[in-house]
Amino acid sequence: MPPVRNTSAGAGPPQTPSNAETGSERGPRKLIRSSLSEVRREHGLPRATSSRKSAPLDHTNAEAFYYQKQMQAKTPMVVRLLDGEEIRGWIEWYDKDVLKVNREDAPNLLIQKHAIKYLFKLEDERKFLRGRARRARTRPADAETTPPTPEPAPQAG
Repeated sequence: MPPVRNTSAGAGPPQTPSNAETGSERGPRKLIRSSLSEVRREHGLPRATSSRKSAPLDHTNAEAFYYQKQMQAKTPMVVRLLDGEEIRGWIEWYDKDVLKVNREDAPNLLIQKHAIKYLFKLEDERKFLRGRARRARTRPADAETTPPTPEPAPQAG
């Protein structure tokens, strides 16, 4: 730390408030004041919320991302309703509460989301059915109904 010069002897410029604030002789001065949160507490002002709010746990935008992706690709979808009815088509439009499904040879439908049990890609159904048919061909028909027989225990001898 550099030595501090004594200004009382008349050496150097006289200490004025502007010189004292800039710290030309003794280094920079620090301003001490209360924080903003303390001032708000004293005056009873509400706390400031952060500029970036965290998303609620039930809202992750995953649903919107999935719908956007399927809409852009015009992916053929199967929508299974709560009553068991299946609707096949592609998603043209979606909202907070509804899906608009376009169909080939039938009118377009506006389906309320609360009536949907689940939905999936049509190609996933085809893969599932092909896999089931393949497994049925490779196994004998009675293998599914007959339980396996236990092997006899080896005899010590």
